[in-house]
Amino acid sequence: MVKVWETTIPQLSGEETRRVYVYLPKSYAKKPERRYPVMYMFDGHNVFFDDHATYGKSWGMGEYLDKTEKDLIVAAVECTHQGNNRLSEYSPVSFANEVLGKVRGRGREYMTWLLGELKPQIDRDYRTLPDRRNTLICGSSMGGLMALYAAVNYNNVFQRAACLSPSLWVDTGKVLSLIARGRMKTDTCLYMDYGSRELFNHNASTEALVAASQLLLIKQVNLTLRIVPGGEHTEASWERQIPVFLECLGI
Repeated sequence: MVKVWETTIPQLSGEETRRVYVYLPKSYAKKPERRYPVMYMFDGHNVFFDDHATYGKSWGMGEYLDKTEKDLIVAAVECTHQGNNRLSEYSPVSFANEVLGKVRGRGREYMTWLLGELKPQIDRDYRTLPDRRNTLICGSSMGGLMALYAAVNYNNVFQRAACLSPSLWVDTGKVLSLIARGRMKTDTCLYMDYGSRELFNHNASTEALVAASQLLLIKQVNLTLRIVPGGEHTEASWERQIPVFLECLGI
C-alpha cells in the first residue's frame, strides 16, 4: 500500500506543493504489534508509479516489496520541479559549470527539513523503528549524492545507505572533502554503484568514484562498490538493482 499526500517546504520552494509517498508493507495491517525500519528516498515521484515518473518509468519499488514481502516502510518525497532548483536542493555543495552556470548547494537545508520535520512525522504517524540501525536512506543521481552526503554527515541518524549513480561530478574536490571530514561509525553499511554505460557521462567520474571509495574504506565502513554491467542512468536500470542493494543493506 502506498499512501500519498502533499506537503510544502517553505524554506526551499515557498508554497510549491510536492507529493510525499509512504509505502506500508503487506504485514503492516495484519500485525499491529510490529514496528518497521524506514528507508527515506529522494525523487519520490519516480519511485512507485510510472504515471507519476518524469520519464514515464518508475523504480516499481512498491511492486517489488509486495512481491518479496519485505518488512520495510519507504518514505519518498517528490523533488521540486522549479528550474534548476532540484540540483540546488540535492547538492550539499555549491558548484558551477559552463552548462548549468552557478548552482547554490542547499542540501544541508533539505536535510534539516527531512530530519526536523519529515522524519518526526513519519515516526509519529507510523509504527517505525526510529533508531539509527533501522533508518536507511537511498537515492540515485543527485539523490544518490544526497544519500552519500547523509550517510557521511548525518551518520548518527543513518546507519545504512544506497547511493546509485551518485553525481560526484558536481564539484568533486568539495564532495571528497566532505567525505574526508565526515565522522562515520565502522558499522555503517553503504552500497554505491555506477552503470558501465554511464560511467563516462561526466569527465573524471571514474577517478571521483575511486577516490570516494578509498576515503570510505579508510573510515573502515562496510562498503559495497559495484560497476553494473550494462547499467545506464535510468529508472529502469536502477530498478534492476533493488534486490542487490537491499540485500547488501541487510533488508
